[in-house]
Amino acid sequence: MDTPAELGNFLRSRRARLQPADVGLVSYGGQRRVPGLRREELAQLAGVSVAYYTRLEQGQSGNASDGVLDALARALRLTPDEHAHLRNLARPGRAARRPAARPATARPATRQLIAAMGAVPALVLDARYDVLAWNPLGHALLAGHLDAGAPERPAERPNTQRLLFLDPHVRELYPDWEFEARRAVSSLRLAAGEHPDDRQLAELIGELTMKSPEFAALWSRHPVRGCTSGVKVFHHPLVGPLELAFQMLRLPDSGGQGVLAFSAEPDSASDAGLRLLAGSVATAPSAPSASGASSTSSASPASGASPADRVPGPTEARGAGHPAR
Repeated sequence: MDTPAELGNFLRSRRARLQPADVGLVSYGGQRRVPGLRREELAQLAGVSVAYYTRLEQGQSGNASDGVLDALARALRLTPDEHAHLRNLARPGRAARRPAARPATARPATRQLIAAMGAVPALVLDARYDVLAWNPLGHALLAGHLDAGAPERPAERPNTQRLLFLDPHVRELYPDWEFEARRAVSSLRLAAGEHPDDRQLAELIGELTMKSPEFAALWSRHPVRGCTSGVKVFHHPLVGPLELAFQMLRLPDSGGQGVLAFSAEPDSASDAGLRLLAGSVATAPSAPSASGASSTSSASPASGASPADRVPGPTEARGAGHPAR
């Protein structure tokens, strides 16, 4: 990722969303050449010289102090997540760096944990949102049309961001897809600032920018927000509407891995739907589990395997007439 360019784009996007009146400056009318605050206005608010701020926005100053960045964050009215993102972009050398490239893996104890969460859909994700493992209910909820063993094969691992923007089956899971898309891009922006040297993350962003005009439009707005908890609304092809709370639990010393888990309000319609989905999983033929799949698992459909070669998804296992998603 071109961090200096990203820093400049981020600062300009945040200047553009503020008007002089928003920050107590007097505007004397006339046509303004740029939307939002001018560089000199922001520099005045932050208490730095215009020349220094210009160098910072142009990526020519890589040693901005905490005081300067804090002052800019206050002047731009950044959220805590945006403030952290500003620091990562302004001082990329201090951002967490990844070790030498090799396929990430979920720890055995983490796999054991999500396997034990039989009534809770759960996944293990890395910093770029690759699925490292999922339990049967997590697979059935989010990607039952994919091979259950795909996370065990690094070249075929599902990525939740790629699925959201490029997989029509996953897109149909979300009645308010636009909201989910905004939330996803906001999280990916934060991850990109935290891991500026992650080549695969940069390639993912480039792929989505090229293949999804919707992603490209959202990415250009520089949204930044860590979405670690909240509610997701689904329309699942097997059990219908579901409203599930989600929580991303970051794992220490794991390079940014986390466990994403979903739950329903007890005794609600969504709780009944989730139990129905769990029942469909329980009656399906055995598939690779989160605790470790065989290397001889069936190939992903994306690799050209025939339907007879892959593990059936929940819809096929139940013999339902609705296409799997």
